[in-house]
Amino acid sequence: MTSIQPLAILGGTFDPVHLGHLRAAWEVAEALDAEVRLVPAHVPPHRPAPVASAGQRVAMLRAALAGQCRLSLDTRELDRAGPSYTVDTLISLRAEIGARPLVLLLGADAFAGLPGWHRWHELPDFAHIGVLTRPGLVPPLPTELAEAIASREVSDANALCASAAGCVLRIAITPLEISGTRIRALLRSGRQPRWLLPDALLADSTLLAAYR
Repeated sequence: MTSIQPLAILGGTFDPVHLGHLRAAWEVAEALDAEVRLVPAHVPPHRPAPVASAGQRVAMLRAALAGQCRLSLDTRELDRAGPSYTVDTLISLRAEIGARPLVLLLGADAFAGLPGWHRWHELPDFAHIGVLTRPGLVPPLPTELAEAIASREVSDANALCASAAGCVLRIAITPLEISGTRIRALLRSGRQPRWLLPDALLADSTLLAAYR
């Protein structure tokens, strides 16, 4: 078994980045002893375009991630033209990191919708998949997806260090019901979303200007 630290990636619009994103990433970093990168999407294929610009979202992420070493920012999707297809991101990362274990982090709902993703069958060729779930809850999966992952599911996080890609692991995280939509609505109405956003974003009003 290799002792190389896994690299995990958490994608999204981060519009804005909030404590739900950061707590999930941090719990994965500890559970897998992994480096975790937050990867903001340029043109998300499965949801509306972000309200904040790419530059604004990067500024918010840099502020939120300042002063710690386990979580970092990766802007490769913002630097790439066209839709932000996950398979392209994984191919790019795999070319950079060689045989280092790579873990794609997906929320349980996003994972259940995987059959609608571009070239989704290829994702395990380039990365493990870490499914972020609430403790004790296993959402039902479409038959096509359940059959595709039946031989790939593992229950031990150490299995992700034994190979570069190919496994599916469910990772229970603290359920924080924080919504970017709700945060944007609060900001538009002049209310302060304290305890939902990182303090660094609340301390600098210019970072949240896109939502007011």
